[in-house]
Amino acid sequence: MTLSVWWRAAILVAFLLSLALPASADVAVPQLTGRVVDQTGTLSSGDIAALSQKLRDFETRKGSQVAVLIVPTTQPETIEQYSIRVAEAWKLGRKKIDDGAILIVAKNDRHLRIEVGYGLEGALTDVTSRRIIDEIITPKFRTGDFGGGISDGVDRMIKVIDGEPLPVPSPTVNFGSLDDLAPLFIVTLFASIGVGGAFRAMLGRLLGSVVTGGIIAALTWIILGSFALALALGGLGFIIGFVADLFSAITPGTGRSRGGSWSSGSSSGGWSGGSSSSDSGSFSGGGGSFGGGGASGSW
Repeated sequence: MTLSVWWRAAILVAFLLSLALPASADVAVPQLTGRVVDQTGTLSSGDIAALSQKLRDFETRKGSQVAVLIVPTTQPETIEQYSIRVAEAWKLGRKKIDDGAILIVAKNDRHLRIEVGYGLEGALTDVTSRRIIDEIITPKFRTGDFGGGISDGVDRMIKVIDGEPLPVPSPTVNFGSLDDLAPLFIVTLFASIGVGGAFRAMLGRLLGSVVTGGIIAALTWIILGSFALALALGGLGFIIGFVADLFSAITPGTGRSRGGSWSSGSSSGGWSGGSSSSDSGSFSGGGGSFGGGGASGSW
């Protein structure tokens, strides 16, 4: 057999494999069949009915539209990319008021997101949305209580939209994984050595390190709302700043951060079952717009 025949055979095999293994496509946005769309069978019919009634009553009273979507996966897209496609398709919230919000859970990916319409970004800020995810929803998700986590999360979203502020941040705020914390440690390292160097030059090693740690702690508290994390990063900034002169020969750029991304293991892939909703055919978006506001998390 000549080389040209082998080459043609290889091309034929590659072509047949391409037919057998089609390229992955973006997950389709499901039809808005109700205020709660569960394509994973996670919620019971009673959970869906109670949650749908709660959201229906809220819309009747307030006018804002909130919906819940549970899907197996958003792959190959990130949940942020998928969520904005859902928001653009569903158009929750009143037209020109844009007071819609969606709680989206990708169960197999172990990711979730609160997507917020333009008109609610002043209430459901990015920081507030992240706190609802970290403090209320994901702790229950980690124990397998998806119905409770979603219900409590929706309750808090409704209260925030109604104008009720979140309570003082708990010192036990959970961040989903070490990958969430790694960027904070890197920023603290650079701030302690770089910016902190100026304070140490002006105020001396001890006082300059105290000021550096205090600034890092204050910014962490303001941005993330976590008292425990603020204390931890502030203390770390003080320590790094205080001993930085001992390692002045080492450049910050040589530091290594954690590589790779968090993985939840295997996923089932594709859509499973059908969508579940207790108010099928009686709910539609009001024409609201979204601009990417909100927050994401994992458990």
